Parts: sequence; structure tokens; C-alpha cells
Amino acid sequence: MRSFNLFAVLGFYGATSLAYDGDELSGIQAQAIEALQAAEGNGTFGKRGSCNLFSARVRRDWNSLSGSEKKAYTSAVNCLLTKPSKLTDFAPGARSRYDDFVAVHINQTLSIHGTGNFLTWHRYFIWAYENALRQECGYKGYQPYWNWLSYREDPSKAPMFDGSETSMGGNGAFKYHNGSISGGVYIPSGDGGGCVTSGPFANMTVYLGPVGPGIDGLAANPGGPLAYNPRCLSRDISAWTSRHWMTPENVFNLTIGAAAANVLTFQNELQGRFGDGFLGTHTSGHMIVNGEASDLYSSTNDPTFFLHHAMVDRVYWLWQALHFGEAFNIAGTITILNTPPSRDARLDDLVIQEPNAANRPISDLLSTLGGSPFCYIYL
Repeated sequence: MRSFNLFAVLGFYGATSLAYDGDELSGIQAQAIEALQAAEGNGTFGKRGSCNLFSARVRRDWNSLSGSEKKAYTSAVNCLLTKPSKLTDFAPGARSRYDDFVAVHINQTLSIHGTGNFLTWHRYFIWAYENALRQECGYKGYQPYWNWLSYREDPSKAPMFDGSETSMGGNGAFKYHNGSISGGVYIPSGDGGGCVTSGPFANMTVYLGPVGPGIDGLAANPGGPLAYNPRCLSRDISAWTSRHWMTPENVFNLTIGAAAANVLTFQNELQGRFGDGFLGTHTSGHMIVNGEASDLYSSTNDPTFFLHHAMVDRVYWLWQALHFGEAFNIAGTITILNTPPSRDARLDDLVIQEPNAANRPISDLLSTLGGSPFCYIYL
């Protein structure tokens, strides 16, 4: 097997792809790459086939992309928003291929959160979206991720949210509201709450959902989750949420701390301990964006969903690389927080993604270097 050298990767992509100002995870990232390098020769990180560290797709932090790379990504997303839906019979409100992803997520929400397939379902979902951008809209890059720890004191000032042409759009216009609720936690209102009016997704219209929005003033779809319900993309970027839960300590706990002990403790901490008033990094990521993103079901309406969940997957990938003994285990049942009570998830359970990707068993989706379907890493 072809030898791989960490320093060759650093030289090829540039040190800023791995670590730059504000990235407290750079040390853990380097450890993960070194662990994967050590596993390259003995096959301990899943069946590789023709996939190896040097041939893998490389997903990078949004902040490390050039302006032209950022615009290529958002142009591809806007392209997907113009492609006709494949699910109009199933989801009458769907108007685009982008909406197909929203519909698939809405339809399965109660069986893909707080469940044994949460990590792999969303891993495959992001991969299918990345492929749609590439195959249907000519995107040449790969799915970027949102580094939660960068600009955590005020996410609205982050390049991702600054409203420029190289951003993912700005905050919503100010609209008075009485805050938001998520996991039983009250989140104070911010400076937004209204429509996004700047950046590549200015004046974007969303059509499906919401089902159970967390933000005050956003009503559930009167026609049902998948009915036609046109409205603007709204946001209320919350520095309060970011400062509370997007901390280096919380991410370190997930990757190398007590929560990293096994897959159950890892995913429970990641998704949130709501009885303790702890939102976790997954839920708080959605609530930092807020607005449309505050709905567990239709949070996919906001294009930042895919950068957030790429970061969720990156943390999962880091944890797997550093904990080979647990990397391919799953834990949990097949209903949200085991409500109603259900059987344990199994490796042969199908992850349903049609029409966006072929349905596959969980066992196929545990390694990002398995070669079928995945071959990617994070830098």
C-alpha cells in the first residue's frame, strides 16, 4: 500500500488547512491524521479497497477556503435551488432538488435523532448532498464545515455569517420576538429574527415545514410538514448560545475526555443532555443560527445546516480515529430518545436516503475511508 506522510499533506494543502488562528482543535486534528496514518498499513480503520489517505476527498473549514472557492460552493447551492424536485408526489410543497433533502430529513426526523443511527444517517445525508452539488450543479470542491470554535464569542462576525458575497449569508433583519426554546432551555432573542437580506442567500424562499419551530413567532406549517408554505429564510444568530455551549472544553470532552469513553457517551453528549439543561454542540449549532434552523424537522431549510453537520461529522471522525476500539460500534434504539420504547439499532438497519442516494445499511457508513461509499477525510 502506498505510504502516506502527514507532513506531505500539510505541505500540499498548506498549514492553514489544518490549523490557523482560533482553531483549538489543531492538535487533536494532527493526532487523528497520525492515527489514521498508522492504521493505513494494517487496515484497522475499516475496509479500504482503493481508498487511502492520499486519494481521499478533503473537506476543509469554511474559513480556510479562498473567496472563489466559497463562491463556487454557494453558487452550486443556488443551482440546486433551481433544479426541479423529484419528490413532488410525496412532498407537494417541494419546489427544488434542495427541497428533496429537506423533505427526506423532515420525514425521518423522529427516527434519526436521539437514535442509534443519528451519526451514520447524517454522515450519509451530507455525503449525498455533496454529491448532488458536484454531479448536478458542477461543483468541483467538497463539502466544507463550520468550525464552531472560531468566532464563538460572536458568530455574526464570522466570515461565514458576515453577509458578504463570500459568506453563507448574514443574520436576519431585526424582528422583535420573545426568544426561543430548545431542549427545555430558553434562549434570549438576538439582533435578528427576520429575513436574511444579505449574501448569496438574500431573500431566499423556503417551502417545507416548519413542524415544531423553537423561535417565537414562527408558526408550524398549517397544511402539514410537507405542504407548500412559502416564506423567507429567517435567522437570529445567537452569540449567547455559542458562548454557553460551543466551548473548547465541550469539544475536547467529546474527542479525548470522559464523554469519549464509548459511542453511547459520545453521541449523548454531542446531541445534548436536555434534562440537565445542556444543549450539546449539535443542538446548539442549530440554535446559534436560529430562525428556520430552530426546527428539529426542517432545520435543513437553512443552507448552513450542511456545514454544521459536516462539523458534527468531523467531530465523529476525530473521535473514531482516536478510539479504534469503539469506532465501529453503535448504540441506541430506533426511536427518538427511545420514545416510544423500541428495539436497539442494528448494523444491518437500512439508512434511507432515496431519492438522494441509494439506501444502505449502517455497517456501510461507519468508516469515511471504507471506499464504498465514502472516501474522505477532514483537514
